[in-house]
Amino acid sequence: MDMTFTEAPLGGQAYDQYGHPYPEFTQKVCRAADAVLLGAVGGPQYDNLDRPLRPERGLLGIRKDLGLFANLRPAVLYPELANASTLKPEVVAGLDIMIVRELTGDVYFGQPRGMRVNEEGEREGFNTMVYSESEVRRIAHVAFQIAMKRQKKLCSVDKANVLETTEFWKEIVIDVASEYPEVELSHMYVDNAAMQLIRNPKQFDVMVTGNIFGDILSDEASMLTGSIGMLASASLNETKKGLYEPSHGSAPDIAGKNLANPIATVLSAAMMLRYTFDNEAAAQRIENAIKKVLAAGYRTGDIYEEGMKRVSCSEMGDQIVAAM
Repeated sequence: MDMTFTEAPLGGQAYDQYGHPYPEFTQKVCRAADAVLLGAVGGPQYDNLDRPLRPERGLLGIRKDLGLFANLRPAVLYPELANASTLKPEVVAGLDIMIVRELTGDVYFGQPRGMRVNEEGEREGFNTMVYSESEVRRIAHVAFQIAMKRQKKLCSVDKANVLETTEFWKEIVIDVASEYPEVELSHMYVDNAAMQLIRNPKQFDVMVTGNIFGDILSDEASMLTGSIGMLASASLNETKKGLYEPSHGSAPDIAGKNLANPIATVLSAAMMLRYTFDNEAAAQRIENAIKKVLAAGYRTGDIYEEGMKRVSCSEMGDQIVAAM
C-alpha cells in the first residue's frame, strides 16, 4: 500500500518552535491525515512551564481535537521474554491482555477544575469526575466488539461502591452487554483489579475502564511484560482515525544515545495498519518479524539477559526490517 508521511511537532519540540505544545500547524496536519504516528513529547526542561504550555498538554489537546475516545493498550508477553518480567515466568508466560481505556472524559477533562481558596481561606485543588451516557456507551461498544474477536470475555473495572460516576458507568455497561449475549461480562473494583493483575494476570482477556483508572492499570500491565519499551497503543475516534504511539515516555536519560527499544513504536505502526487501514496482513508481517528477531536472540538493553545479542536502537530496527 502507498503511504505519504508528513512530519509535525507536538509537545516539547512544538513549544520550542511555536510556543505551544499543540500549535495550529500541527492541528491542521493531524486533522487532514488518516492516522497519526506519535513519538514521545517531553523532557525535564519543560517542567517549570505554565501548565497549559507543558508537553503533556499537547497530548490532551490532540486527543480532544481528534475525538480519540478509545485507547487500546495491549499487554503481550512474548515467550522469549518471560524472564524479563519481574513476576515468575509461570505467572506471566503467554500473557495477552487488551485494556480498553476511555480517553476523553473523566477527571482529566471534567469541569469545573482548578485551584482556589475555599470559604475557610485555605487553598485547595479540585477536579470533576464526570461521564455522560453516550460516552460510556461508545467505549463499551468498542470493548465488546474487541472481546467478540478474542476470547469473548470482558471485565469492566469501576469503583461503584464509592463513586457515583462509576456506579453509573457499571449500569450503562450492563445495559450495552445485552447487545452482546456471547460475551461473558464481569465487574471488578479498581483496587482489586490492580491486585489481580499482579496476582493472576492471565485471568483477564479484555478490560474496559475509565480514563484515570485505565491510565494507571495499563501502565501496571505494561510492566508484566518486562519492559514498557515493548508496548504499543492505539487511540481511535468514531471513524477509526487513530493516533498510534508507544506507551513509554521520552526517557531523557538515554535520549540521543541510540539505546532506546524501538519495538513499541514499530508495533504501534502495526496497530495503525490493522485498525485504521484494515490491512491485517501487513500488521501480522511486522509482528511476525519482531517475533523472529526476538527468537534469534536480539535484545536492546531494557530486555537484555545473559547469553543474548545486545543491540542498539538502530540495530534492532535494522534486524526487524531484515526479518520482513
